[in-house]
Amino acid sequence: MLQHSFSWSHLSAIGGITWWNVYFQLHRGAIKARELIGFLKHLRRHIRRKLLIVWDRLPAHRSVAVRDFVNSLKGAISIEYLPAYAPELNPIEYLWGYWKQHELPNFCPRDFAELSHVALHKLKRIRRRRKRLIVAFWKQSDLPFPRL
Repeated sequence: MLQHSFSWSHLSAIGGITWWNVYFQLHRGAIKARELIGFLKHLRRHIRRKLLIVWDRLPAHRSVAVRDFVNSLKGAISIEYLPAYAPELNPIEYLWGYWKQHELPNFCPRDFAELSHVALHKLKRIRRRRKRLIVAFWKQSDLPFPRL
């Protein structure tokens, strides 16, 4: 029997996958426009070239605040959207599935802090194994894997 004596909050992850790396952030609560803008700024600090972001149709992705931020960058970031209801085309969905099914199964944290710590550690572990995993996530998505 599983018991807990604290109030669960939820942990949300935002991430990006390129052909050479995995980027992510964890947040307490839901991912909203403010968190997305922060993540885009994070990506710009790490990737100093033009970015094409391919997103699903989450309402926060289509928010006015995010659109205004992207427009303020004058072409440094371009946004394209996946077709509606097509998570199988999104390579990051395979990363999240792998994370949940292979890195965190049967993990029962004592509290939110432990959940956050272990979840972050496991994402960093995935990042270290990125070459093999990124190719697998792209292949599963049926998107063309570019030649570098």
